[in-house]
Amino acid sequence: MTDFDPATFANVGPKEFAQLVKSTPDDKIAQVMSGDLRGKVLGEVFGRMPSLFRADRAGSTNAVIHWIITGRPDGGSDTYEVVIADGTCVVNETPQHDPKLSLTMGPVEFLKIVSGGANPVMMFMTGKLKAKGDLGLAANIANLFDIPKA
Repeated sequence: MTDFDPATFANVGPKEFAQLVKSTPDDKIAQVMSGDLRGKVLGEVFGRMPSLFRADRAGSTNAVIHWIITGRPDGGSDTYEVVIADGTCVVNETPQHDPKLSLTMGPVEFLKIVSGGANPVMMFMTGKLKAKGDLGLAANIANLFDIPKA
């Protein structure tokens, strides 16, 4: 499985997905994420977040996080809302609350972060990831999820 194909991607586990992202050139990921399959890929990734959430690490964390992924074919961006409250994680495709933290990044950066193939702090420092709001939460967000390593 070396081709970044969302149809295949929907049927693989988190570790295989991480390997798929790692082995696919950035330009190929960008191509897929600027086409018709973008919504399917984002839907799959965000659909898995609740099952990868680590309530044992979240403690008393209560937060609304907006993930803003730029680079939509129409020039816009997609915003998904992740609500962490009382040891649970819920994802909304349409934001319903004011965020404690907003993370803005391109689609390639997003897939690298959620597949464990990039360092979010380094991306923030180099301007590839923009964070607005609770930066302490931003620095800790990776610890709240069981992110597979390729």
